[in-house]
Amino acid sequence: MNETAPIREHGDADQAMRREPFVFTGTAREYFGIWLVNVLLTILTLGIYSAWAKVRRMRFFHGSTRLGDASFEYHAKPGQILLGRIIALALIAAYNLALYFAPGFSIVLVIGFFLALPYLVMRGLRFRARVTSYRNVRFDFEGGYWGALLAYVAGGVLTWGTLGVLAPVASRWIWSYTLGNLTYGGRPIDCDPRLEKLFGQWWLPAILFGGGGVLFLAGSLAFGYLYGSQLSDLVGGGGGVGTLTAGVLALIYVGFLPLILLYVVVGLLYHAGSRNVAVSETVIDGRHALASTLGRWRYVWISLSNLVATVLSLGLLRPWAAVRMARYLAACTALDTVGALDSYIDTITDEGAAVGAEYMDVEGLDFGF
Repeated sequence: MNETAPIREHGDADQAMRREPFVFTGTAREYFGIWLVNVLLTILTLGIYSAWAKVRRMRFFHGSTRLGDASFEYHAKPGQILLGRIIALALIAAYNLALYFAPGFSIVLVIGFFLALPYLVMRGLRFRARVTSYRNVRFDFEGGYWGALLAYVAGGVLTWGTLGVLAPVASRWIWSYTLGNLTYGGRPIDCDPRLEKLFGQWWLPAILFGGGGVLFLAGSLAFGYLYGSQLSDLVGGGGGVGTLTAGVLALIYVGFLPLILLYVVVGLLYHAGSRNVAVSETVIDGRHALASTLGRWRYVWISLSNLVATVLSLGLLRPWAAVRMARYLAACTALDTVGALDSYIDTITDEGAAVGAEYMDVEGLDFGF
C-alpha cells in the first residue's frame, strides 16, 4: 500500500514522495520444513547437498520479502555454488598442506591469502547481486579489486590496529563498497554514509566496552590479590590446588564470559547503528532513498534471545529465530520513492532492462565469503 510521506511535496501528485515498506511474509512453520530437509540431506550426502540447501533457503527468504506488490527472486543454480565451494575447499587444503610441508613459507601464504581475499569477496558480491531480481529486473555489482582491498583488508587492519577507534572509517569503506557499487536494471545505487554519523553510532559501544574493560581489569587485579598466596604455595609445594582451581574457574566464569558477552553486545549495537546510517544514505537512481530504523537495543535482544533459544532447543528453533530476525529487519526498512514505484519499474522494463529466468549464465561463483 502506498503511503504519502510528509517529508516532501511536489506540485505534481504523481511525483509525491511515497514510502514503500518492506514486508517479510514467511512463517517459521514454512521454513522449518525446508530447514529440516536441508539439514538431513546435507548430513546424508556428507555436505554435498549444502549447495542445493542454500538455494532453497535463499529462495524462501527472497520470495518472502516483499516490496509493494511483488517479492524478490533468487536465481542461482546449485552447481554454481557447489563449484565455488569446491574451489574454496581446495584452496584451504592447499594452504594447510603447504604449511605442513613448507612451514617456512607461512608468511608468504598468509600474505597471498589476504591479497586473494578481496578478489573472492568481489566475485561473491557480484554473484549474489546478479542472481537477485525484483519484478524481473536484475541487480548487478560493479565493484573492483582495489575497492575490496581497501574495504576488507585495509579496513580490518585499521580497525584492529587502532583497537576499534577508527572502526567508523572502515565501516564507511565497507558500506560504500558493498552498497555503492550495486546497480538495479543498469541504474546506479549510491551509498555515501557520513563519517560523523557513523562516529555518532560508535560512542555508546565504545564507552560500554571501555567501561567493561576497566571492570575486567579490576576483577583480574582482585583475583591476583586474593589468590596470589595460593599460587605461591602451589609452586612451593604447599598445596592449595583445589582453591587455586576454583579461583581460575571463577575468573573464567565471572570475568571472561561477561567480557565476551559485552563484546558481542557492543558489536551488535554498532552494527545496527551503522546499518541505519548506511542504508539511510543509500539512493537508487539519484532519487529513491532507502531508510533503516532499527532499534539498537531491540536488535541486540532479538539476536541474543535467538541464540539462546537455538542453543537450548539443540538447534530446533533455528528456523523460528531466522524468520523472526528477517521479519524485524524487513519491518525496519523502507524505500522512499519519488512517484509511484510501479511507474518507475515500468520505465526500467520499457528500456529493456528486464531479463527472463533463462538468463542464468552469470559471471561469478559463490565462494562463501
